[in-house]
Amino acid sequence: MTDRDEEARARLRERQGAGARYDSPAAPALDLLWARRGTAYFARKLNELADTEFDVSSGLPGWSRRHVVASVSYHARSLARLAEAAHKGVAKEALTEPESQLEDVEFGATLPVHALRHLFQHSSVHLNVAWRDLNEAAWEARVRSLSNELVSIRETPRIRAQEIWLRALDLRNGGSALDLPAELRKKVIGARGDKSER
Repeated sequence: MTDRDEEARARLRERQGAGARYDSPAAPALDLLWARRGTAYFARKLNELADTEFDVSSGLPGWSRRHVVASVSYHARSLARLAEAAHKGVAKEALTEPESQLEDVEFGATLPVHALRHLFQHSSVHLNVAWRDLNEAAWEARVRSLSNELVSIRETPRIRAQEIWLRALDLRNGGSALDLPAELRKKVIGARGDKSER
């Protein structure tokens, strides 16, 4: 993080006062910053879309913008469940509410536009709160996902950052790879195999 970022963080803490919740000092601050900026960027690109533009094709074959919003939202929910499992000292991600059984992108893409907007907003807040609740031990935990993959909780902000920035570009409504933080852009665009700067 830059000195400017640190100064902004210090001013924010001063304004928020006692009782506000903050990330653990053990948290991967830069990855969290990228994930949160990516979430803000995706939200801006999403808010720029009129309701009638959700059915337009996205940058992903066979997916509309509806699919992209549903996918990003369910991704946040899954990472939040992993973080919550680590916070509780549980070794495996679990579905705790019946609605979670419906986390299917094809199903999500059929939701009304206002519901998709709400789903994105709620899932993003949920993930951010789950990360803020993690202590040093939880950040070092590894949790088995529903797909039986062993996930390092410390890696979840980086995973989210890469996902959210790429999906913002996949909305195809003016997003540019040049909007990504430079260091992250090298990792994300390189991993994607996309040489374009869009």
